[in-house]
Amino acid sequence: MSADIITTVTADKQYATILTDNMVGSGVHINAVGGDCPGKTELHRDILLRSDIFVEYPPQTRIEGEIQQLAPDHEVTELWQVMSGATKGRRDAGQITLFDSVGFAIEDFSALRYVRDQLKSTGLYQELDMLADPDEPRDLFGMLLRADSLKKPFV
Repeated sequence: MSADIITTVTADKQYATILTDNMVGSGVHINAVGGDCPGKTELHRDILLRSDIFVEYPPQTRIEGEIQQLAPDHEVTELWQVMSGATKGRRDAGQITLFDSVGFAIEDFSALRYVRDQLKSTGLYQELDMLADPDEPRDLFGMLLRADSLKKPFV
């Protein structure tokens, strides 16, 4: 089993290893978007060393992001450079790319919108209705139980 995209979103405030190097094959894109802070990581350092790393704002990411594990001058690419066309993102199918996000919500949202807009031209997506519309908003668990007992999907 393999994945083309891996997203980590943990909130543990310690040096942690959620992904080890042997879990990441060539051609994978990683979104490291967990609740970052100094001393908090999710990825094994060897993954970073094999990846081309994209960041929002290097000064903050070097303190709070995954790249705090690397030398202060380790090469990274700012995401705006890719989005504006100033530099390429993925250069070949075997490249491991890593987006080391550190919580600039407006930039995360902008990046998500950009990806959504790019996907539209590929046809390689499926729209999902992800919003629950419960009869009683304070009883979401009950909504799931009722949907299961009726053997019909909730919408």
